[in-house]
Amino acid sequence: MPFNLNPLDINHFQRDGAVVLRNLFSLQELQLLTAGIDENLENLSPRAKIASSTDDPGCFLEDFCNWQHNTHYRRFIFESNLAHIAAQLMQSTSARLYHDHMLTKEPGTRQRTPWHQDQPYYNIAGQQNASFWIPVDPVSRASSLELIAGSHRGPWLMPRTFQNAQAQWFPEGSLADLPEIDAHRDDFPILGWALEPGDAVCFHMLTLHAAAGIDSERRRRVFSVRFLGDDITHAPRRWVTSPEFPGLSNELASGAPMNHPLFPILWPTKGQN
Repeated sequence: MPFNLNPLDINHFQRDGAVVLRNLFSLQELQLLTAGIDENLENLSPRAKIASSTDDPGCFLEDFCNWQHNTHYRRFIFESNLAHIAAQLMQSTSARLYHDHMLTKEPGTRQRTPWHQDQPYYNIAGQQNASFWIPVDPVSRASSLELIAGSHRGPWLMPRTFQNAQAQWFPEGSLADLPEIDAHRDDFPILGWALEPGDAVCFHMLTLHAAAGIDSERRRRVFSVRFLGDDITHAPRRWVTSPEFPGLSNELASGAPMNHPLFPILWPTKGQN
């Protein structure tokens, strides 16, 4: 069934580039998603990577693009209201699945997720996009996602590797570097919320965001789902994007809509056409 958002949530997303949505998922949906994450952790794909250093007492584990093989993920993405919610936030007539991303920080993980924008790492161009950050464990404010309100309006900033800050995507000097946010936190409109299972943060792919390590003995399992709106087109890169879509540049021309089986349109559904 369609799920109509409060207009204030849409306004907050458009204004700030981020919004928190409370009690978005049912218990059954959360159980489905949790089973998917646990299955993913037991059966990592070749795309999985450890994003924490070897001397970190915890572990930060990521995996990407598993919805086609993880039945729990697929059901959660395809059967929930996520796509319709994304379309409303993006103010788009459609919502196309881009990819999924699992992020798990085990207890004691010191590794921060540094400040960054997502879109410079990707192979897309356009403004209408939305990322959901969905925890299945309680997340304290100290360990939660943080975002800079209004940063989705640009400019694009230099994407760098998380552990050694190397410019592996855009050539060094071609984009401005990120400001020293953590050294001057009071100078920035930082958003962040304590979250319970069932809540989600939705943010624009250009919104600057970061997350700290884990401040408790509880793990932090998060599932991110990303959607594309009407104006998004393919932007092939000369470098390996994150995530990578091997061979896609041979099938989609630069500037073409993302019409490909990897990126199905989930809203409107056939029953809503």
